[in-house]
Amino acid sequence: MVIADIRASRNGAFIEVIGHFDPLTDPETIVIDEERALHWLGQGAQPTVTANRLLSKTGIIEKFKKVKEKP
Repeated sequence: MVIADIRASRNGAFIEVIGHFDPLTDPETIVIDEERALHWLGQGAQPTVTANRLLSKTGIIEKFKKVKEKP
């Protein structure tokens, strides 16, 4: 899982690698740096549908929503 600028091409440069996903293991392997993911979400990063699913599976989206709701 990488952080990329929307203006970059699909196979272009990316800003940071924050994790990886391996669907071939049983169960599937999802490794995401939670601190960095929360940082980028806080900076306004918009995850793709697939990235959002992986972030939800790891509980990162829920943590972000809780942090965002605090005054």
